[in-house]
Amino acid sequence: MRKNIYTHPVDLKSIRIKNVPRQEFAKRITTLEYRGYEVESLPNGNKIVITKPGGKRSMWGSAKKEDFLVFIFNPATSELWQISHKQILEDILAKAEENRDNAIIFLKLLERVYNGEEPDDFIDEIHKLSFQNGETPETLLKVYKWIWGQEDVNYPFPKYEGRAMSWKSLLEIRGKLIAEP
Repeated sequence: MRKNIYTHPVDLKSIRIKNVPRQEFAKRITTLEYRGYEVESLPNGNKIVITKPGGKRSMWGSAKKEDFLVFIFNPATSELWQISHKQILEDILAKAEENRDNAIIFLKLLERVYNGEEPDDFIDEIHKLSFQNGETPETLLKVYKWIWGQEDVNYPFPKYEGRAMSWKSLLEIRGKLIAEP
C-alpha cells in the first residue's frame, strides 16, 4: 500500500477536544486558528495531528477555509502520513481476514467513536484487541475521530451527510462479517 508520507518538521500546539456530538465537535474545530495541532497521542510515540487550513472550503458558505488535514505523525523521523479512507478500509479488511470476531468487535468500537464517544474513555477495551496486520486499533479509532470531524466540517449535517458518507462503507463491511457463518 502506497502511503502519502511527507517528511518535514512541524511546529505543533497540543490541544484536546472531546468527541462530543457531531455538530458541537465540528463547531469547536472551526474556531481553531490556522496552524498545526497535536490532537492525540499513541503508545508508540506517534501522534495524530491536524493542520488547518486543509484543501477544501467549508460548505457553510464561509469565505474562510475551515477544513483541516489529518496525519499520523512520527516525531522521531518527522514523517507525516496523510492516511486515507481507502487505506483504512484495506487495513480493516486485512484485520477481518486475520480474525473475523475481533474485527467485528473493532467495528463496534468504531461505531462508538462515530457516535461521539471518546476513544480514551474505553481504552482498556481497545487494548484487548490485537491484530498482526496494519495499524493498531487505537491508531485507527483516534484517526477516524478526526477524519469524521473533518467530514462534519466539510459536509455539515443535515444538508449533507458529514461523517455518514464514510460510515456507510464500514457498515457494509460489518454487515458482511456478521452475515458470514
